[in-house]
Amino acid sequence: MHIKQRHLEVFDAVIASGSISRAAAQLNLSQPAVSIALANLEESIGFKLFQRDRGFFAPTREAFLLQDEMAQGLLALSRVSQRISEIRAGSTGSIRIATNGAMAVHFLPPLIAAYQRDHSDVNIDILVRSSRQVADWVSSRQIDIGLIDTPVPVAGLNAKLFNLTCVCVMHQNDPLAVKQTITPADLAGRSVVAITGQHMVDRQLDSLLAAADVTVERHISSYFFAIARNIAAAGNALAIIDPTNGKANLSDGVIWRPFVPRIHHELAIITPSDQPLGQAAAGLYDLITQSLMPLTDASNSGDAHG
Repeated sequence: MHIKQRHLEVFDAVIASGSISRAAAQLNLSQPAVSIALANLEESIGFKLFQRDRGFFAPTREAFLLQDEMAQGLLALSRVSQRISEIRAGSTGSIRIATNGAMAVHFLPPLIAAYQRDHSDVNIDILVRSSRQVADWVSSRQIDIGLIDTPVPVAGLNAKLFNLTCVCVMHQNDPLAVKQTITPADLAGRSVVAITGQHMVDRQLDSLLAAADVTVERHISSYFFAIARNIAAAGNALAIIDPTNGKANLSDGVIWRPFVPRIHHELAIITPSDQPLGQAAAGLYDLITQSLMPLTDASNSGDAHG
């Protein structure tokens, strides 16, 4: 037995309205089309649902017995159709995203908030761990999307690489604020916040300082770019940090200037290579990549596959 959804809709409309003519108007169908749909439904189920006799038309007892079930069936089909549309649009489901500290404070929160405004039924779980831990989680499919420093420490992952151009941050009243760009020579004798653990950004800066024969004071170090920014906001220290933190508009008295020669922070967005992202996660992934592109040196960004 095969019952078409349209036949159920016609049956429900006829029962609810009490006549073929009103049901036809409600469904934007002709009266003959409604009559044919009812006849086809009766043929499918094997018994009469309406009495027809010389202008007399009325539901049978069997029709009333089926009325509630058919109405519930239509409601269930409607819910299934709605859920299919939500899944297709990425407006339902759950996303687990993990990041290292660089992206956790000033970059991801506003993006997640913007995504949620259009996808309020999507549940999002954000975790902050080391790049190595994030990569392990993505590799084992415990996490949908990971944001980490390069190099990617685990094989078998899809990785989209972004070469972010770092900036020099300082308090708005700093003497260097009058300059349009900052060079290694400008840092001579200044307090510059270091990034803990011989970070790639600090290694590049140290190389440039050595080449320019410039000495700086390194009495403060921080594990997070965001903390380095906060230190610059609170005193007379400078910091060379990634643009997601350096260019964040926080009204905290911090300004940023380009630093030349360029210093790069290479970031990777990683996903499992053996499992495509769901619609919801794919939408967030696209939002993240679109937000990062303006901050990159485009010539050194691209895709990699482990």
